[in-house]
Amino acid sequence: MDYLVIKENDLFMLSEPNGDLTEGHAYGLGLYAKDTRFLSKWELKINGEKPILLSSDGSDNRVSQVLLTNPHMEQDGELILWRESIQIKRERFIYDDVLYETVTLKNYYPKPVSFNISLSFDADFKDMFIVRGFQTGKTGSIINRVYDETAFKVEYAGADDIKRTTNVSWDRKPDEVTEEGGLTYRFHLSHSQEESITFKVQGTAGEESGGAVLDAKTALANLTASYEHWAETTASVKTDLPALQKLVDRGLGDLRVLMTDIGYGSFPVAGLPWFGVPFGRDSLIAALQMLAFNPEVAKGTIRTMASTQGTNVDPWRDEQPGKIMHEIRFGELANTNQIPFTPYYGTIDATPLYLILITEYIKWTGDLALAEELMDSIQKALDWIDSYGDRDGDLFVEYHQESSKGIANQGWKDSGDSIVHRNGDYAETPIALSEVQGYVYQAKTGIASIFDALGEGGHAGKLRGEAAELKSRFEKEFWMEDQQFYAIALDQHKKQVGTITSNPGHVLFSGMLEKDRADAVADMLVSDKMFSGYGIRTMGEEEAGYNPMSYHDGSVWPHDNSMILLGMSKLAQHEQAAKVMNGLIKAADHFEYERLPELFCGYSSSLGKAVKYPVACSPQAWAAGTPLVFIQSMLGLFPDSLQKKISLSPTLAVGMNELEVSGIRIGEGKLSVKLLREDGRTEVRVIENTTGFTVACDQMGVLHE
Repeated sequence: MDYLVIKENDLFMLSEPNGDLTEGHAYGLGLYAKDTRFLSKWELKINGEKPILLSSDGSDNRVSQVLLTNPHMEQDGELILWRESIQIKRERFIYDDVLYETVTLKNYYPKPVSFNISLSFDADFKDMFIVRGFQTGKTGSIINRVYDETAFKVEYAGADDIKRTTNVSWDRKPDEVTEEGGLTYRFHLSHSQEESITFKVQGTAGEESGGAVLDAKTALANLTASYEHWAETTASVKTDLPALQKLVDRGLGDLRVLMTDIGYGSFPVAGLPWFGVPFGRDSLIAALQMLAFNPEVAKGTIRTMASTQGTNVDPWRDEQPGKIMHEIRFGELANTNQIPFTPYYGTIDATPLYLILITEYIKWTGDLALAEELMDSIQKALDWIDSYGDRDGDLFVEYHQESSKGIANQGWKDSGDSIVHRNGDYAETPIALSEVQGYVYQAKTGIASIFDALGEGGHAGKLRGEAAELKSRFEKEFWMEDQQFYAIALDQHKKQVGTITSNPGHVLFSGMLEKDRADAVADMLVSDKMFSGYGIRTMGEEEAGYNPMSYHDGSVWPHDNSMILLGMSKLAQHEQAAKVMNGLIKAADHFEYERLPELFCGYSSSLGKAVKYPVACSPQAWAAGTPLVFIQSMLGLFPDSLQKKISLSPTLAVGMNELEVSGIRIGEGKLSVKLLREDGRTEVRVIENTTGFTVACDQMGVLHE
C-alpha cells in the first residue's frame, strides 16, 4: 500500500509509509475522528533532513512500526553524521481515542555522536468530504494556537457551532519550540545507546472533555487485553493449508480493527481509509459473514441500524419511514446540512439485508428476545418494502434517486455506469435489481419463521404468501431463456437489463430459485466468461460494458464472491464453491499482508498475477469477512436454533486435508468440529457440542461424534 493506516474505535491515522503526515498529499493524510482531520501535519527530520525509510510495517493490527535512518551528512568537508549511523524507530498505536507514538533513537556509530531531531505539527480540522475533494462549503476557522514546552494546542470554531480541539503532548522537554508548531531535541548518544520520546495526540469535539490520558505502557497493555478478549470470544481456525490460514487470521484481525461502537454495541465500519463510519449494506454484510465466528457483532450491528431507521419522508436524504440507512457522517458539512449524510438513506438493499441479518442471527443464537425488542422496527422495515420500496405495486423493490447530492445507483454496485444494457445503454431509474428481489424473498420467509416461533402464525402465513408471489413474478420477468441466466435488473420501462453479471448469484442464498435454474446460475458464474481464475467477475467478458479495470463492470469483489458462496454452500454446489474459494485463495498471494482487498481487476489468471485496483480500500470489512465465509462454506454449516437443528455439508479446498474450527457459538452452547480428508471422503469429528442440538451430516461426509 502507498499508505500506513492504524485505527481503534472512532480514531484512525492515515500516513505516508515513513509515518509522516505531509500537507497537500493526494491521499489526504491525517488523524481523523468523526469525519474531521484533527492532525494534518506531523513530520520528523534529523538535522533538518528527511530520514531514509528502511521498513514500514502495518501487519500488526495493534501497533504499526517504522524504521528509518539518517542520510550521509557533511558540511565543508567535515563529517557531521556518517550514513546509517542512527536508527530511528517510530512505534504507533491508538487507545481510548488517543494516538500514542514513541520515537526511539539508537546510535550504531562506533563513537559518540550528536544530532538534532525535529518534529512539526499542525491541525486544519477539515471535513473528510473537503479533504477528498468531493465537496466545498461553508466552514469555520481556527481561533487559537498555543505552543510551549509542554504541549501544542489548536482550537477550531466550526460552522456547526461545535468547538474542536487538538492537543499534542510529550514526555521529554524539547530544547527548542517554534511558533509554527515545531520542536527540536538535541541528542548526545554513545555507541549502542538509545533514548525515546513519547507523544500523545488527543482530539475533542463539543462537550467532550478528553479525560485523563493514560501513560503509553498502560494504554498498550489495555489495548492488548482487548485483542486477547476478542480472540477468546471469537471462533478459531486451524488448517493445514497455510495460504488459507493466513487469510483467515488476517480477516479476523482486520475485522477487529474495524470494530466501532456508537452506543449500541460493536459493529464493523465499512473500510479504511475513507469509510470508517457506519454503513448500512457494508456493516450488515460483514456482520452476516461473521456469524459463525462472533454473533455478538451481528447484534451490535442490528441495534445500530435500528437506531437510525428512517422516520420521515425526506427527499434530501432519500429517507422514508422504516428504511435502513446507507451511510452516516459526523463532520461539519453533514452537521450544517450541506451534504445529506445525517444519515443518508440512498440504498435499496440495506432494509431487506437488515431483516436477513436479524433472521440469520436468531437462527444461529435462538435469541428471540432481540426480535421481541425490535418488533416495531421489523414491522416498519416490512412496511417500507411493500410501500416505498415497491414504488409501483408490481411486487418488485425499485430505487430512484431523489436527493440532489445523493447516489444514482443504489444497489451495491453504486457507480454511475454499473447498470448497463447489452447494447451499452445505461439503464434509467426506477430500477429493480435481481439480487434485491432475492433479499426481499429471504427477508420475508426468514421473518415468517420468527413469527412462527413467537406464535404469530397469521403474520407468518401472510409473509410466506407474499414471498411465493414474488418468486413466481421474478421467474417470469427476470429469467432470460436464451442466456439460461437472470437479468441483472428491470429498467424504468420494465425491460430486462440483460447484461451477464454476478448479481443473480446473490439470489442463490435466498432459497428462491428452483434447482435447475440455481444450477444454471452457478455454472454460468464459474464459466470462463465470468470466472477470471482468481474469482467471479462483476460482469462477464465480451459484454458491452465489460472492463476488467472498472470499479463494478468486470472487476472481482471478494465480498460479492462470498455472498455467492453462501448460496452455493447452502445448495451443496460443492464443485462450483471450491473453484471460487481456490481462486480467491490464490489471488491473496498477490496482495500485501496476505489480505484480500476491497476489489481487484478482473484480468484472467493466465497473466500470472492478480492485478491491483488502484484505489481499493484496505482493510475493508466485507473483504476481511470473505475468508470467514470460506470456513462456513467448507463446513456447510447453516444451523437453525429455532428448530434445534445443526446440519453439515462438508468439503475441503484443493490442497487441504485438515480443518479444525473451535468455539462456534450456536444456541446457548458451542460447537467444535474437525474435518479430515479420508479416501476421497470428508470425515467429520465433533470435538465439542454443548448446544444440546443433534449434529447431522449429509452424504458429503462421514460423521463421528
